[in-house]
Amino acid sequence: MKFQRIADLRCDHDLHQKDVGDYLHMHTEVYGRYERGEREIPVWALLKLAELYHTSTDYILGRTDRREPVD
Repeated sequence: MKFQRIADLRCDHDLHQKDVGDYLHMHTEVYGRYERGEREIPVWALLKLAELYHTSTDYILGRTDRREPVD
């Protein structure tokens, strides 16, 4: 499964893969594999990405098109 939404969110926030990799304390190549769907995103990283982009994990996973998190 390719996680196009994390690539789109990253670009929307004018970030590079290195920036997000640093935020997640991982190598850029590892993060890039998540975007390309070559590796599954671990739950802890999914939660941190949702926090970084102020969105829900459901949005990142494609379970909803609502970008704003539900309170």
